[in-house]
Amino acid sequence: MSLANQFAAYSSWRARLAVYIGEFQSWLSHNELSDAQTDLRLNQLLERLREDRLNVAFVAEFSRGKSELINAIFFADYGNRMLPSSAGRTTMCPTELLFDANKRPCIELLPIQTRASNSSVTEYKGFADEWTTVRLDTESPEAMQEALRHVSETTRVAPEDAARLGFDVGAGEIDLYPVGDDGLVEIPRWRHAVINFPHPLLKQGLVILDTPGLNAIGAEPELTLSLLPNAHAVLFILAADTGVTQSDLAIWKEHICGGGTTRRGRMVVLNKIDGQWDELKGEAEIEAEIRKQVETSAAILDLPASQVFPVSAQKGLVAKINGDDVLLERSRLPLLEAALSDELIPAKRDIVSESTNSEFSDVSQRALGLLDSRLAGLREQLAELTELRGKNKGVVEYMMGKIRTEKEEFESGLQRYYAVRSVFSTLTNKLFGHLGIDSLRQMTRDTRSTMQDAVFSRTLSEAMANFFGSSREALRKSNGEISEILAMMEAVYKRFAVEHGLKLGTPTTFSLLRYEKELDRLEAWCDTHLSNMVSLLTHDKKNITQKFFDEVAIQVRRAFEHANRDAETWLRTIMAPMETQVREHQIQLKRRLESIKRIHQATDTLEDRIAELQIVENNLLQQSQALEDITAHVRDMLQPVKGNQELRAA
Repeated sequence: MSLANQFAAYSSWRARLAVYIGEFQSWLSHNELSDAQTDLRLNQLLERLREDRLNVAFVAEFSRGKSELINAIFFADYGNRMLPSSAGRTTMCPTELLFDANKRPCIELLPIQTRASNSSVTEYKGFADEWTTVRLDTESPEAMQEALRHVSETTRVAPEDAARLGFDVGAGEIDLYPVGDDGLVEIPRWRHAVINFPHPLLKQGLVILDTPGLNAIGAEPELTLSLLPNAHAVLFILAADTGVTQSDLAIWKEHICGGGTTRRGRMVVLNKIDGQWDELKGEAEIEAEIRKQVETSAAILDLPASQVFPVSAQKGLVAKINGDDVLLERSRLPLLEAALSDELIPAKRDIVSESTNSEFSDVSQRALGLLDSRLAGLREQLAELTELRGKNKGVVEYMMGKIRTEKEEFESGLQRYYAVRSVFSTLTNKLFGHLGIDSLRQMTRDTRSTMQDAVFSRTLSEAMANFFGSSREALRKSNGEISEILAMMEAVYKRFAVEHGLKLGTPTTFSLLRYEKELDRLEAWCDTHLSNMVSLLTHDKKNITQKFFDEVAIQVRRAFEHANRDAETWLRTIMAPMETQVREHQIQLKRRLESIKRIHQATDTLEDRIAELQIVENNLLQQSQALEDITAHVRDMLQPVKGNQELRAA
């Protein structure tokens, strides 16, 4: 099954899952089992499914054939090269290919001069007027090719301006940015490009990231701190004729598999094997040369040879366009596509299934608990009324008094509930006092002031370490508040379950571990690129300070922002079952009392009331079965993928 077909099947699965969850939401609303919190959670879940993206990054040094490989894998059906692909440096800036239905087809280009500011590319995406927009005429391949050449544009600036924008002028063994005869340096014209193109795969949520070489990656750390780590797959492209060069190895170690870890979805492509196709050599000899290059590359990169895929992207593209099956097989492109398909799509589906299952299970259990509570309350009414058969008026009065007493006891118990809410509010405020953005801003200001006033390199290094130490301490204290909130809610859940028969289950747990891991990753990057002795001794203090806050501190802030949102969601989630069950129990007590009153006042016969309640009981049982059926559909779809069979069936 091709990657395109596999991805289409995955998109179909995701769409059907959203339909089932939408039906579940409508059913809850129709049967009065929903509330504002439940609706909000299901809407957020559906929004995540609608906006779900599959991010695939292509990383390599210049002239390794990245753009041609993208064309061959994803856009051969278009009948031509979508991205410019020729000898030399074609993609000069990081380029994202995606589809946003709210925008017309276009290329958005961020000027290179924006690097001089303190803002990241992500922040600039919120300001459309900062980007240059070029329209894409999707009806004309020639016009599209002309428009797409913008990603290859360069500009000439003074050496000091190039250095200020992050380019190493005259640095390294290979001078990528030499000073010309005119005294100027040629650099990329654009900092970042976003191509909005209505290709079927992009419409389904595929996002392709095409990156320039080592120098450009290093100059735009947002790539290494955010875009590449968050990619579901990274294809690292080498040239078959050169194998692993020093700059290739630097990219691999620093930006893809740093720390000696190889993550799932990281593959190596040995491109341009058609350079080995020599009519004077036999097939066995050609095969041996390619195999040797694969084994050598795998050994250098410390990978199994099975993770290195020799291909000819150019021949694969030509074969697909011309329908040449023999050439396509010889290009070996289908083997790479199959491996990418078998590893990437199931892994992505597992991620979506896991996150969806957690949220959906909690909501469905709450709905089931509410139904059970209604059924228990109704059966209690039925039992009470059945006992009144043949009894005199005095017994009815006794029963009415008994329910009144029970209602009063519950309302008395509500005082504890209100007290819990008060303590809950206090603990919540303490949690956000540690986790909140205000405290992080103050910590950032203090660190910036220390670094700006620093005289010695050691002071800079200590300030960065203290920033991470304080951030971790904030998470540690936040975890303490979370544990206290959880312990309190567990005790309250149990007490109300025992004293009043509420079906509350177990409170949802929450952890900040993922954000602690994110801090570890960011600090490791900082230690490697900023606070090591070489950087501290060879770079200007002002430059290091600016890099730290422009590239590292901003990522820490984003982690805290995400942690805040997750904590807010959890706090609403943990309190919602109590609120719902307390409200439902009050309603049930009121109904029981009214039912006895009606019989006492002889406005209704006992048998008629029992018959009414039996009809309601049957309806509740039918609702319970319907709820089980609806949730079973969703749970079946969230089962782990076994091979590709389930996706093929989609």
